[in-house]
Amino acid sequence: MKITADTNLLVRIVVADDPAQAKAAVELLASAELVAITLQSFCELAWVLSRAYNVPRPSIVAAIRAFLETENVIANLPAVEAGLAFLQTGGDFADGVIVHEGRWLGGETFASFYRDAVSLSKAQGQDAILLS
Repeated sequence: MKITADTNLLVRIVVADDPAQAKAAVELLASAELVAITLQSFCELAWVLSRAYNVPRPSIVAAIRAFLETENVIANLPAVEAGLAFLQTGGDFADGVIVHEGRWLGGETFASFYRDAVSLSKAQGQDAILLS
C-alpha cells in the first residue's frame, strides 16, 4: 500500500501519547510500500510539537530527520531542508518552507511583516524585505 501520512499519524509516532494509536501508526508506516509526507504535514508537525507539546527545537529537528531517513518515506527534501535550516536557527519551520517554495515558484524577494523570518532569510543569503 502507498499512503499519504496525515499530521496526526506523525504526531502519534513522535509523542506516543496514545499507545494504541502510536502502535497502529508505526505498524502502518513500517508495512507501507511508500509513505508520502507532504510539506503541509511537516509544517503542522513542527507547529504541534512546538506549541502543543513544548518539544524543544533540536528534538523536532531530530523527529523530522528520522522520518526523512526512513527507507519508504518520500518528501520534498529541498523544501524540508529549508524548513529545518530556519528551525535550527531559531525560526519557524513553515517560514523556511515558504521562502524555499516562493523561490522555486519564481519569487526573488521574500516579503513579510515578521521580523525574525526576514532576518533569517537574509542571514541565509536571500533577498528579503520587512514591511511595517
